[in-house]
Amino acid sequence: MLRIKKSIQKANRLIAGIGACSLIPLMILTTLDVIGRDVLNYPVPGTVELSQYLLVVFVLMGLAYTQQAKGHVPVSVLTSRLSLSRQLILKISSSLFGLFIFSLLTWQGWEIAMEERTVSDLLRIPQFPFRILVAVAAFLTFLELLIDLGDAIGKLVGRGS
Repeated sequence: MLRIKKSIQKANRLIAGIGACSLIPLMILTTLDVIGRDVLNYPVPGTVELSQYLLVVFVLMGLAYTQQAKGHVPVSVLTSRLSLSRQLILKISSSLFGLFIFSLLTWQGWEIAMEERTVSDLLRIPQFPFRILVAVAAFLTFLELLIDLGDAIGKLVGRGS
């Protein structure tokens, strides 16, 4: 089971790294657009569309890694005052709720992506790959939440993580 956990986490780190690399063309594109617009009075056509798609890639590909790294902001004003077992019960409950939400996102993301035939207005970029990315990101986040759930249950019953 530990090998599966490590494999999932390694894959999520790799995918997040690929997503982070989408910031490089985004920065270059934005820079060229600003220079073209302000200096040459000729903006790069389709900059807004491309920027939107690159941001989708960046955000979705980093979602599961953010869950893995516990990068989401916790609200611990009340929970820090609870006993460890109650904190773990809350963690288990929130993980189960998250699993439910991300299973719905995976399912519906896949369903919507399979029906997608639209393209962007100016550059005619198909939206299908970006819609499928929603389902993939949700599934990877689902796996991270499953790992968190297993760790919390393990701690609750005394095995540790």
